[in-house]
Amino acid sequence: MKHSWLNYYHKDMSHEINTDHWTSISDAIEQACDKYSNRIALTCMGTDITYRQFDRLADSFAKYLQNNLGLKKGDRLAIMVPNLIQFPVVFFAAQKIGVICVNTNPLYTPREMLHQFNDSGAKAIVILDLFVDNLEKCLGDTKIEHVIVTSIGDQMPAWKAALVKTVMKVKGLIPSHSLKVVKFKEALALGSKGKLTKVNIESDDVCILQYTGGTTGVSKGAMLTNKNILSNMAQIQNAAKIQVLEGQETVLAALPLYHVFALSVNFLSFVCMGQRMILVPKPIPVANMIKVFKKYEITAMTGVNTLFNALLNDPNFADNPPRSLKIALGGGMAVQKSVNDRWQSLTGQPIVEGYGLTETSPVTHVNPTDENLRIGSIGIPVASTEAKVVDENGNEVPYGTEGELIIKGPQVMAGYWQKPEDTAVTIKNGWLYTGDIATQGEDGFFYIVDRKKDMIIVSGFNVYPNEVEDVICSHPDILEAAVIGVPDEKSGEAVKAFVVVKKEGVTSEDLKEYCKDKLTNYKRPRFYVFKSELPKSNVGKILRRELREPS
Repeated sequence: MKHSWLNYYHKDMSHEINTDHWTSISDAIEQACDKYSNRIALTCMGTDITYRQFDRLADSFAKYLQNNLGLKKGDRLAIMVPNLIQFPVVFFAAQKIGVICVNTNPLYTPREMLHQFNDSGAKAIVILDLFVDNLEKCLGDTKIEHVIVTSIGDQMPAWKAALVKTVMKVKGLIPSHSLKVVKFKEALALGSKGKLTKVNIESDDVCILQYTGGTTGVSKGAMLTNKNILSNMAQIQNAAKIQVLEGQETVLAALPLYHVFALSVNFLSFVCMGQRMILVPKPIPVANMIKVFKKYEITAMTGVNTLFNALLNDPNFADNPPRSLKIALGGGMAVQKSVNDRWQSLTGQPIVEGYGLTETSPVTHVNPTDENLRIGSIGIPVASTEAKVVDENGNEVPYGTEGELIIKGPQVMAGYWQKPEDTAVTIKNGWLYTGDIATQGEDGFFYIVDRKKDMIIVSGFNVYPNEVEDVICSHPDILEAAVIGVPDEKSGEAVKAFVVVKKEGVTSEDLKEYCKDKLTNYKRPRFYVFKSELPKSNVGKILRRELREPS
Protein backbone atom coordinates (compact mmCIF):
# COMPACT_ATOMS: atom_id res chain seq x y z
CA MET A 1 0.00 0.00 0.00
CA LYS A 2 1.46 3.34 -1.05
CA HIS A 3 1.03 6.03 1.58
CA SER A 4 0.54 9.67 0.66
CA TRP A 5 3.36 10.73 2.97
CA LEU A 6 5.91 8.90 0.78
CA ASN A 7 5.40 11.65 -1.81
CA TYR A 8 7.26 13.99 0.54
CA TYR A 9 10.33 11.80 0.95
CA HIS A 10 13.37 13.39 -0.70
CA LYS A 11 14.46 11.55 -3.86
CA ASP A 12 17.64 10.39 -2.08
CA MET A 13 15.75 8.94 0.88
CA SER A 14 14.79 5.28 1.11
CA HIS A 15 11.22 4.21 1.81
CA GLU A 16 12.45 1.14 3.69
CA ILE A 17 15.48 0.80 5.96
CA ASN A 18 18.13 -1.91 5.95
CA THR A 19 20.23 -2.74 9.02
CA ASP A 20 21.98 -5.84 7.64
CA HIS A 21 25.35 -4.06 7.77
CA TRP A 22 25.14 -3.98 11.58
CA THR A 23 24.81 -7.00 13.87
CA SER A 24 24.41 -5.07 17.13
CA ILE A 25 24.81 -1.61 18.65
CA SER A 26 28.39 -2.39 19.63
CA ASP A 27 29.12 -3.54 16.07
CA ALA A 28 27.72 -0.27 14.68
CA ILE A 29 29.90 1.84 16.99
CA GLU A 30 32.95 -0.35 16.39
CA GLN A 31 32.56 0.06 12.63
CA ALA A 32 32.49 3.85 13.08
CA CYS A 33 35.55 3.70 15.37
CA ASP A 34 37.44 1.74 12.73
CA LYS A 35 36.36 3.94 9.82
CA TYR A 36 36.92 7.28 11.57
CA SER A 37 39.72 6.21 13.93
CA ASN A 38 41.65 9.51 13.84
CA ARG A 39 38.62 11.82 13.87
CA ILE A 40 37.44 13.35 17.14
CA ALA A 41 34.40 11.45 18.39
CA LEU A 42 33.68 13.12 21.74
CA THR A 43 34.44 16.54 23.18
CA CYS A 44 33.60 17.64 26.70
CA MET A 45 34.84 20.61 28.72
CA GLY A 46 37.86 21.06 26.46
CA THR A 47 38.84 17.38 26.30
CA ASP A 48 38.82 15.54 22.97
CA ILE A 49 38.61 11.76 22.45
CA THR A 50 39.23 10.24 19.03
CA TYR A 51 37.21 7.31 17.75
CA ARG A 52 40.22 5.03 18.32
CA GLN A 53 40.55 6.22 21.93
CA PHE A 54 36.80 5.84 22.44
CA ASP A 55 36.96 2.20 21.38
CA ARG A 56 39.99 1.49 23.58
CA LEU A 57 38.42 3.08 26.66
CA ALA A 58 35.21 1.11 26.12
CA ASP A 59 37.25 -2.09 25.65
CA SER A 60 39.04 -1.53 28.96
CA PHE A 61 35.83 -0.89 30.85
CA ALA A 62 34.07 -3.82 29.18
CA LYS A 63 36.90 -6.10 30.33
CA TYR A 64 36.58 -4.73 33.88
CA LEU A 65 32.82 -5.42 33.90
CA GLN A 66 33.35 -8.89 32.48
CA ASN A 67 36.48 -10.08 34.29
CA ASN A 68 36.54 -8.14 37.56
CA LEU A 69 32.83 -7.83 38.30
CA GLY A 70 31.70 -11.00 36.57
CA LEU A 71 28.85 -9.31 34.70
CA LYS A 72 27.33 -11.50 32.01
CA LYS A 73 25.07 -11.02 29.02
CA GLY A 74 21.62 -9.96 30.23
CA ASP A 75 22.80 -8.49 33.55
CA ARG A 76 21.70 -4.91 34.19
CA LEU A 77 24.05 -1.96 34.71
CA ALA A 78 22.66 1.37 35.91
CA ILE A 79 24.33 4.47 34.45
CA MET A 80 23.79 7.58 36.55
CA VAL A 81 26.06 10.08 34.82
CA PRO A 82 25.36 13.42 33.10
CA ASN A 83 26.76 14.36 29.68
CA LEU A 84 30.40 13.53 30.33
CA ILE A 85 32.66 11.39 28.13
CA GLN A 86 32.25 8.62 30.71
CA PHE A 87 28.60 8.08 29.73
CA PRO A 88 29.19 6.95 26.12
CA VAL A 89 32.27 4.99 27.23
CA VAL A 90 30.30 3.04 29.84
CA PHE A 91 27.34 2.55 27.51
CA PHE A 92 29.55 1.29 24.68
CA ALA A 93 31.41 -1.02 27.08
CA ALA A 94 28.17 -2.60 28.32
CA GLN A 95 26.98 -3.15 24.74
CA LYS A 96 30.22 -4.96 23.88
CA ILE A 97 29.41 -7.72 26.38
CA GLY A 98 25.61 -7.80 26.11
CA VAL A 99 24.96 -6.09 29.45
CA ILE A 100 21.65 -4.18 29.55
CA CYS A 101 21.97 -0.45 30.27
CA VAL A 102 19.54 1.12 32.75
CA ASN A 103 19.79 4.85 32.04
CA THR A 104 19.06 6.82 35.20
CA ASN A 105 18.57 10.53 35.80
CA PRO A 106 21.45 11.66 38.10
CA LEU A 107 19.10 14.05 39.88
CA TYR A 108 16.74 11.31 41.05
CA THR A 109 15.91 11.21 44.74
CA PRO A 110 16.62 8.02 46.72
CA ARG A 111 12.95 7.04 46.45
CA GLU A 112 13.00 7.32 42.65
CA MET A 113 16.33 5.51 42.41
CA LEU A 114 15.09 2.68 44.60
CA HIS A 115 12.13 1.91 42.35
CA GLN A 116 14.17 1.91 39.16
CA PHE A 117 17.04 -0.16 40.56
CA ASN A 118 14.76 -2.74 42.16
CA ASP A 119 12.44 -3.01 39.20
CA SER A 120 15.35 -3.49 36.78
CA GLY A 121 17.34 -5.75 39.12
CA ALA A 122 20.52 -3.78 38.45
CA LYS A 123 23.65 -5.57 39.71
CA ALA A 124 26.08 -2.67 39.29
CA ILE A 125 26.04 1.09 38.91
CA VAL A 126 28.32 3.78 37.50
CA ILE A 127 27.56 7.05 39.25
CA LEU A 128 29.01 10.57 39.39
CA ASP A 129 30.61 11.37 42.76
CA LEU A 130 28.29 14.37 43.23
CA PHE A 131 25.34 12.03 43.75
CA VAL A 132 26.78 9.16 45.80
CA ASP A 133 25.20 10.42 49.03
CA ASN A 134 21.73 9.83 47.56
CA LEU A 135 22.74 6.35 46.47
CA GLU A 136 23.96 5.58 49.98
CA LYS A 137 20.48 6.27 51.34
CA CYS A 138 18.89 3.51 49.29
CA LEU A 139 21.68 1.10 48.27
CA GLY A 140 21.05 -1.32 51.14
CA ASP A 141 17.52 -1.92 49.86
CA THR A 142 18.67 -2.81 46.32
CA LYS A 143 20.46 -5.79 44.73
CA ILE A 144 23.33 -3.62 43.50
CA GLU A 145 26.61 -5.38 44.31
CA HIS A 146 29.15 -3.05 42.70
CA VAL A 147 29.46 0.75 42.76
CA ILE A 148 31.85 2.49 40.36
CA VAL A 149 32.27 6.20 41.03
CA THR A 150 33.44 8.66 38.42
CA SER A 151 34.42 12.32 38.77
CA ILE A 152 33.93 15.21 36.36
CA GLY A 153 37.66 15.39 35.65
CA ASP A 154 38.24 11.69 34.99
CA GLN A 155 38.78 12.21 31.26
CA MET A 156 40.65 15.49 31.59
CA PRO A 157 44.45 15.95 31.65
CA ALA A 158 45.79 15.18 35.15
CA TRP A 159 46.57 18.80 36.04
CA LYS A 160 43.13 20.01 34.99
CA ALA A 161 41.35 17.13 36.75
CA ALA A 162 43.20 17.91 40.01
CA LEU A 163 42.28 21.58 39.72
CA VAL A 164 38.60 20.83 39.08
CA LYS A 165 38.45 18.40 42.00
CA THR A 166 40.11 20.87 44.37
CA VAL A 167 37.70 23.66 43.43
CA MET A 168 34.69 21.38 43.86
CA LYS A 169 35.89 20.16 47.25
CA VAL A 170 36.48 23.72 48.45
CA LYS A 171 32.93 24.58 47.36
CA GLY A 172 31.61 21.53 49.23
CA LEU A 173 30.06 20.02 46.10
CA ILE A 174 31.45 16.50 46.57
CA PRO A 175 29.53 14.80 49.40
CA SER A 176 31.14 12.38 51.81
CA HIS A 177 29.95 8.77 52.06
CA SER A 178 30.91 5.48 53.65
CA LEU A 179 30.21 3.18 50.72
CA LYS A 180 32.74 0.70 49.39
CA VAL A 181 33.34 1.87 45.83
CA VAL A 182 35.77 1.53 42.93
CA LYS A 183 37.00 4.63 41.15
CA PHE A 184 36.29 4.77 37.43
CA LYS A 185 39.95 5.35 36.50
CA GLU A 186 41.00 2.39 38.63
CA ALA A 187 38.41 0.24 36.86
CA LEU A 188 39.84 1.29 33.47
CA ALA A 189 43.37 0.46 34.63
CA LEU A 190 42.33 -2.97 35.93
CA GLY A 191 40.31 -3.70 32.82
CA SER A 192 43.13 -2.80 30.44
CA LYS A 193 45.15 -5.77 31.77
CA GLY A 194 42.50 -8.36 30.96
CA LYS A 195 41.19 -10.11 27.88
CA LEU A 196 37.76 -9.49 26.37
CA THR A 197 35.72 -12.64 25.78
CA LYS A 198 33.52 -12.30 22.71
CA VAL A 199 29.79 -12.49 23.41
CA ASN A 200 27.20 -13.57 20.85
CA ILE A 201 24.63 -10.79 20.66
CA GLU A 202 21.36 -11.36 18.79
CA SER A 203 19.23 -8.66 17.20
CA ASP A 204 16.30 -9.49 19.52
CA ASP A 205 18.42 -9.23 22.68
CA VAL A 206 17.35 -6.41 25.00
CA CYS A 207 20.12 -3.83 25.23
CA ILE A 208 18.46 -0.94 27.09
CA LEU A 209 15.84 -0.62 29.82
CA GLN A 210 14.57 2.91 29.29
CA TYR A 211 12.15 3.89 32.04
CA THR A 212 8.94 5.68 31.23
CA GLY A 213 5.50 6.16 32.67
CA GLY A 214 3.98 4.77 29.48
CA THR A 215 0.30 5.52 29.02
CA THR A 216 -0.76 4.57 32.54
CA GLY A 217 1.67 6.65 34.62
CA VAL A 218 3.26 3.70 36.43
CA SER A 219 7.04 3.77 35.93
CA LYS A 220 8.01 0.89 33.65
CA GLY A 221 11.13 -0.19 31.80
CA ALA A 222 10.69 -0.18 28.03
CA MET A 223 12.67 -3.12 26.67
CA LEU A 224 14.57 -1.79 23.69
CA THR A 225 16.36 -4.44 21.65
CA ASN A 226 19.37 -4.16 19.38
CA LYS A 227 16.98 -4.41 16.44
CA ASN A 228 14.82 -1.56 17.83
CA ILE A 229 17.75 0.80 18.30
CA LEU A 230 19.55 -0.11 15.06
CA SER A 231 16.30 0.36 13.13
CA ASN A 232 15.76 3.79 14.61
CA MET A 233 19.38 4.73 13.94
CA ALA A 234 18.90 3.82 10.27
CA GLN A 235 15.58 5.71 10.17
CA ILE A 236 17.09 8.84 11.73
CA GLN A 237 20.12 8.73 9.43
CA ASN A 238 17.86 8.27 6.42
CA ALA A 239 15.70 11.25 7.38
CA ALA A 240 18.66 13.52 8.18
CA LYS A 241 21.09 12.61 5.41
CA ILE A 242 20.01 15.45 3.13
CA GLN A 243 21.41 17.95 5.66
CA VAL A 244 23.81 15.79 7.69
CA LEU A 245 26.90 14.66 5.81
CA GLU A 246 28.77 11.59 7.02
CA GLY A 247 31.94 12.39 8.98
CA GLN A 248 31.61 16.16 8.57
CA GLU A 249 29.32 17.45 11.31
CA THR A 250 29.81 18.88 14.77
CA VAL A 251 26.80 17.91 16.86
CA LEU A 252 25.77 19.67 20.05
CA ALA A 253 24.50 17.34 22.79
CA ALA A 254 22.92 19.55 25.42
CA LEU A 255 19.98 17.23 26.13
CA PRO A 256 20.97 14.48 28.58
CA LEU A 257 22.08 11.16 27.12
CA TYR A 258 20.07 9.27 29.75
CA HIS A 259 17.03 10.60 27.85
CA VAL A 260 16.27 8.37 24.84
CA PHE A 261 15.98 11.32 22.41
CA ALA A 262 19.61 12.42 22.82
CA LEU A 263 20.82 8.85 23.26
CA SER A 264 19.42 7.68 19.91
CA VAL A 265 19.92 10.84 17.87
CA ASN A 266 23.01 12.69 19.10
CA PHE A 267 24.98 9.68 20.26
CA LEU A 268 24.04 6.52 18.41
CA SER A 269 22.75 7.85 15.08
CA PHE A 270 25.17 10.72 14.58
CA VAL A 271 28.32 9.31 16.20
CA CYS A 272 27.89 6.18 14.08
CA MET A 273 28.01 8.51 11.07
CA GLY A 274 31.44 9.71 12.14
CA GLN A 275 30.27 13.01 13.59
CA ARG A 276 31.90 14.87 16.47
CA MET A 277 29.64 15.09 19.54
CA ILE A 278 30.10 18.09 21.83
CA LEU A 279 28.83 17.09 25.26
CA VAL A 280 27.41 19.75 27.59
CA PRO A 281 27.02 18.38 31.14
CA LYS A 282 25.09 21.41 32.40
CA PRO A 283 23.29 23.43 29.71
CA ILE A 284 21.60 25.69 32.25
CA PRO A 285 22.53 28.49 32.85
CA VAL A 286 22.44 29.26 29.15
CA ALA A 287 25.84 30.94 29.45
CA ASN A 288 27.32 27.42 29.39
CA MET A 289 25.74 26.85 25.98
CA ILE A 290 26.84 30.23 24.65
CA LYS A 291 30.48 29.33 25.39
CA VAL A 292 30.11 26.14 23.34
CA PHE A 293 28.58 27.97 20.37
CA LYS A 294 31.43 30.49 20.46
CA LYS A 295 34.15 27.84 20.66
CA TYR A 296 32.86 25.31 18.12
CA GLU A 297 31.18 25.58 14.73
CA ILE A 298 28.04 23.65 15.63
CA THR A 299 26.32 22.29 12.54
CA ALA A 300 23.60 20.11 14.12
CA MET A 301 21.79 20.04 17.43
CA THR A 302 18.77 18.65 19.22
CA GLY A 303 16.66 20.49 21.75
CA VAL A 304 13.31 20.94 23.38
CA ASN A 305 11.15 24.05 23.18
CA THR A 306 12.41 25.39 26.52
CA LEU A 307 16.05 25.12 25.45
CA PHE A 308 15.49 26.91 22.16
CA ASN A 309 13.42 29.56 23.96
CA ALA A 310 16.12 30.11 26.58
CA LEU A 311 18.76 30.61 23.90
CA LEU A 312 16.56 33.05 22.00
CA ASN A 313 16.07 35.12 25.14
CA ASP A 314 19.80 35.36 25.85
CA PRO A 315 21.26 38.64 24.50
CA ASN A 316 24.64 37.03 23.79
CA PHE A 317 23.03 34.38 21.59
CA ALA A 318 20.74 36.90 19.90
CA ASP A 319 23.70 39.18 19.12
CA ASN A 320 25.86 36.37 17.77
CA PRO A 321 23.70 33.48 16.52
CA PRO A 322 25.45 30.41 15.06
CA ARG A 323 25.91 30.77 11.31
CA SER A 324 27.30 27.26 10.86
CA LEU A 325 24.09 25.56 12.02
CA LYS A 326 22.54 23.35 9.32
CA ILE A 327 19.83 21.54 11.28
CA ALA A 328 18.11 21.88 14.66
CA LEU A 329 15.88 18.97 15.65
CA GLY A 330 13.08 19.59 18.13
CA GLY A 331 11.39 16.88 20.19
CA GLY A 332 10.35 15.86 23.69
CA MET A 333 7.56 18.44 23.73
CA ALA A 334 5.74 20.60 21.18
CA VAL A 335 7.85 23.39 19.69
CA GLN A 336 5.83 26.58 19.93
CA LYS A 337 5.28 28.37 16.62
CA SER A 338 6.50 31.68 18.06
CA VAL A 339 9.74 30.03 19.15
CA ASN A 340 10.23 28.37 15.75
CA ASP A 341 9.56 31.63 13.90
CA ARG A 342 12.07 33.53 16.05
CA TRP A 343 14.65 30.76 15.72
CA GLN A 344 14.37 30.73 11.93
CA SER A 345 14.58 34.50 11.78
CA LEU A 346 17.72 34.52 13.93
CA THR A 347 19.64 31.48 12.68
CA GLY A 348 18.30 31.18 9.16
CA GLN A 349 17.17 27.60 9.87
CA PRO A 350 13.80 26.33 11.12
CA ILE A 351 13.53 23.89 14.01
CA VAL A 352 12.67 20.54 12.41
CA GLU A 353 10.00 19.04 14.63
CA GLY A 354 9.39 15.34 15.00
CA TYR A 355 7.61 12.92 17.29
CA GLY A 356 8.44 9.82 19.23
CA LEU A 357 8.08 7.85 22.42
CA THR A 358 10.42 5.99 24.71
CA GLU A 359 8.56 2.88 23.57
CA THR A 360 9.59 3.55 19.95
CA SER A 361 13.33 4.06 20.49
CA PRO A 362 12.11 6.97 20.12
CA VAL A 363 11.54 8.50 16.66
CA THR A 364 8.43 7.66 14.61
CA HIS A 365 7.74 10.90 12.74
CA VAL A 366 9.86 13.78 11.49
CA ASN A 367 9.30 16.73 9.22
CA PRO A 368 11.00 16.75 5.83
CA THR A 369 14.15 18.86 6.03
CA ASP A 370 13.47 20.54 2.71
CA GLU A 371 10.81 22.97 1.48
CA ASN A 372 8.04 20.54 2.54
CA LEU A 373 8.59 21.17 6.26
CA ARG A 374 5.32 22.09 8.02
CA ILE A 375 5.57 24.23 11.13
CA GLY A 376 3.13 22.92 13.76
CA SER A 377 3.11 19.39 12.36
CA ILE A 378 5.05 16.45 13.75
CA GLY A 379 5.75 15.55 10.13
CA ILE A 380 5.47 12.18 8.43
CA PRO A 381 6.38 8.64 9.48
CA VAL A 382 10.03 7.67 9.11
CA ALA A 383 11.00 4.83 6.76
CA SER A 384 9.54 1.34 7.41
CA THR A 385 6.96 2.84 9.77
CA GLU A 386 3.17 2.64 9.65
CA ALA A 387 0.98 5.16 11.46
CA LYS A 388 -2.74 5.82 11.60
CA VAL A 389 -5.37 7.57 13.68
CA VAL A 390 -8.10 5.36 15.13
CA ASP A 391 -11.28 5.59 17.18
CA GLU A 392 -11.96 3.85 20.50
CA ASN A 393 -12.64 0.57 18.70
CA GLY A 394 -9.38 0.64 16.77
CA ASN A 395 -10.98 1.62 13.48
CA GLU A 396 -9.17 4.15 11.31
CA VAL A 397 -10.92 7.53 11.22
CA PRO A 398 -11.30 9.85 8.20
CA TYR A 399 -8.64 12.43 7.40
CA GLY A 400 -8.81 15.46 9.68
CA THR A 401 -10.73 13.57 12.37
CA GLU A 402 -9.33 13.35 15.86
CA GLY A 403 -8.42 9.96 17.27
CA GLU A 404 -5.62 8.04 18.93
CA LEU A 405 -2.31 7.82 17.12
CA ILE A 406 -1.06 4.24 16.76
CA ILE A 407 2.25 3.10 15.29
CA LYS A 408 3.84 -0.03 13.87
CA GLY A 409 7.48 -0.43 12.93
CA PRO A 410 10.79 -2.16 13.74
CA GLN A 411 11.59 0.50 16.35
CA VAL A 412 8.61 -0.44 18.55
CA MET A 413 9.81 -1.91 21.85
CA ALA A 414 9.68 -5.60 22.74
CA GLY A 415 7.42 -4.71 25.69
CA TYR A 416 7.61 -3.51 29.28
CA TRP A 417 10.11 -5.24 31.55
CA GLN A 418 8.37 -8.00 33.52
CA LYS A 419 4.96 -6.42 32.88
CA PRO A 420 3.13 -8.52 30.27
CA GLU A 421 -0.29 -7.12 31.21
CA ASP A 422 0.83 -3.53 30.63
CA THR A 423 2.49 -4.59 27.39
CA ALA A 424 -0.76 -6.16 26.17
CA VAL A 425 -2.64 -2.91 26.87
CA THR A 426 -0.11 -0.82 24.92
CA ILE A 427 0.72 -3.14 22.00
CA LYS A 428 -2.20 -4.77 20.17
CA ASN A 429 -1.71 -6.84 17.01
CA GLY A 430 1.71 -5.26 16.55
CA TRP A 431 0.38 -1.70 16.84
CA LEU A 432 1.61 0.54 19.65
CA TYR A 433 -1.18 2.68 21.09
CA THR A 434 0.39 6.02 21.99
CA GLY A 435 -2.47 7.51 23.99
CA ASP A 436 -1.92 10.77 22.09
CA ILE A 437 -4.78 12.39 20.22
CA ALA A 438 -3.86 13.32 16.66
CA THR A 439 -5.18 14.07 13.19
CA GLN A 440 -3.82 13.10 9.80
CA GLY A 441 -4.13 15.27 6.71
CA GLU A 442 -4.81 13.85 3.28
CA ASP A 443 -1.20 14.57 2.38
CA GLY A 444 0.00 12.26 5.14
CA PHE A 445 1.24 14.89 7.60
CA PHE A 446 0.29 14.26 11.23
CA TYR A 447 -0.68 16.76 13.92
CA ILE A 448 -0.87 16.20 17.67
CA VAL A 449 -4.08 17.65 19.09
CA ASP A 450 -3.63 16.65 22.70
CA ARG A 451 -1.25 14.53 24.70
CA LYS A 452 -1.81 11.54 26.87
CA LYS A 453 -4.79 12.51 28.94
CA ASP A 454 -3.13 13.41 32.20
CA MET A 455 0.59 13.52 31.51
CA ILE A 456 2.39 16.80 32.14
CA ILE A 457 5.50 17.77 30.17
CA VAL A 458 7.96 20.01 32.01
CA SER A 459 10.92 21.06 29.85
CA GLY A 460 10.57 17.92 27.76
CA PHE A 461 10.37 15.53 30.73
CA ASN A 462 7.28 13.49 31.46
CA VAL A 463 5.59 14.05 34.82
CA TYR A 464 2.87 11.60 35.79
CA PRO A 465 0.23 12.90 38.22
CA ASN A 466 -0.20 9.55 40.00
CA GLU A 467 3.38 9.59 41.26
CA VAL A 468 3.25 13.21 42.45
CA GLU A 469 -0.15 12.70 44.08
CA ASP A 470 1.12 9.62 45.92
CA VAL A 471 3.99 11.62 47.38
CA ILE A 472 1.76 14.53 48.46
CA CYS A 473 -0.79 12.16 49.99
CA SER A 474 1.93 10.45 52.01
CA HIS A 475 2.09 13.68 54.07
CA PRO A 476 0.29 12.92 57.36
CA ASP A 477 -1.87 16.05 57.16
CA ILE A 478 -3.10 15.62 53.57
CA LEU A 479 -6.39 13.92 52.81
CA GLU A 480 -6.49 14.06 49.03
CA ALA A 481 -4.50 15.52 46.16
CA ALA A 482 -4.87 15.96 42.42
CA VAL A 483 -2.22 17.23 40.05
CA ILE A 484 -2.53 18.91 36.65
CA GLY A 485 -0.28 20.81 34.27
CA VAL A 486 -0.65 24.53 33.72
CA PRO A 487 0.97 26.63 30.97
CA ASP A 488 4.37 28.06 31.81
CA GLU A 489 6.38 30.45 29.66
CA LYS A 490 9.75 28.92 30.48
CA SER A 491 9.12 25.20 30.88
CA GLY A 492 6.07 24.71 28.66
CA GLU A 493 4.07 23.43 31.60
CA ALA A 494 4.37 23.57 35.38
CA VAL A 495 2.90 21.22 37.97
CA LYS A 496 -0.09 22.50 39.95
CA ALA A 497 -1.50 20.58 42.89
CA PHE A 498 -4.97 20.77 44.43
CA VAL A 499 -5.04 19.45 47.98
CA VAL A 500 -7.56 18.75 50.72
CA VAL A 501 -6.05 18.91 54.20
CA LYS A 502 -6.98 16.87 57.26
CA LYS A 503 -6.38 19.79 59.57
CA GLU A 504 -5.79 23.51 59.16
CA GLY A 505 -2.34 25.03 59.26
CA VAL A 506 -0.60 23.22 56.37
CA THR A 507 0.98 25.71 53.97
CA SER A 508 2.31 25.59 50.42
CA GLU A 509 5.82 26.01 51.80
CA ASP A 510 5.31 22.98 54.06
CA LEU A 511 4.40 20.84 51.07
CA LYS A 512 7.20 22.20 48.89
CA GLU A 513 9.68 21.30 51.61
CA TYR A 514 8.09 17.86 52.04
CA CYS A 515 8.44 17.05 48.32
CA LYS A 516 12.01 18.29 48.06
CA ASP A 517 13.73 15.01 48.91
CA LYS A 518 11.03 12.79 47.38
CA LEU A 519 10.69 14.20 43.88
CA THR A 520 13.14 15.44 41.27
CA ASN A 521 12.89 19.20 40.80
CA TYR A 522 10.85 19.16 37.58
CA LYS A 523 8.22 16.89 39.17
CA ARG A 524 7.62 19.09 42.21
CA PRO A 525 4.43 21.18 42.21
CA ARG A 526 5.15 24.86 41.77
CA PHE A 527 1.62 25.89 42.73
CA TYR A 528 -0.71 24.64 45.46
CA VAL A 529 -4.43 25.29 45.79
CA PHE A 530 -6.20 24.29 48.99
CA LYS A 531 -9.77 23.08 48.57
CA SER A 532 -12.49 21.70 50.83
CA GLU A 533 -13.13 18.85 48.37
CA LEU A 534 -12.09 17.60 44.95
CA PRO A 535 -14.50 16.88 42.06
CA LYS A 536 -15.26 13.17 41.72
CA SER A 537 -17.22 10.83 39.49
CA ASN A 538 -20.11 8.77 40.83
CA VAL A 539 -17.70 5.97 41.64
CA GLY A 540 -15.37 8.26 43.56
CA LYS A 541 -12.66 8.83 40.95
CA ILE A 542 -11.12 12.29 41.12
CA LEU A 543 -11.93 14.22 37.93
CA ARG A 544 -8.77 16.06 36.95
CA ARG A 545 -10.45 17.44 33.83
CA GLU A 546 -12.78 19.55 35.98
CA LEU A 547 -9.77 21.04 37.74
CA ARG A 548 -8.40 22.11 34.36
CA GLU A 549 -11.61 23.92 33.45
CA PRO A 550 -11.73 27.59 34.45
CA SER A 551 -14.09 28.15 37.37
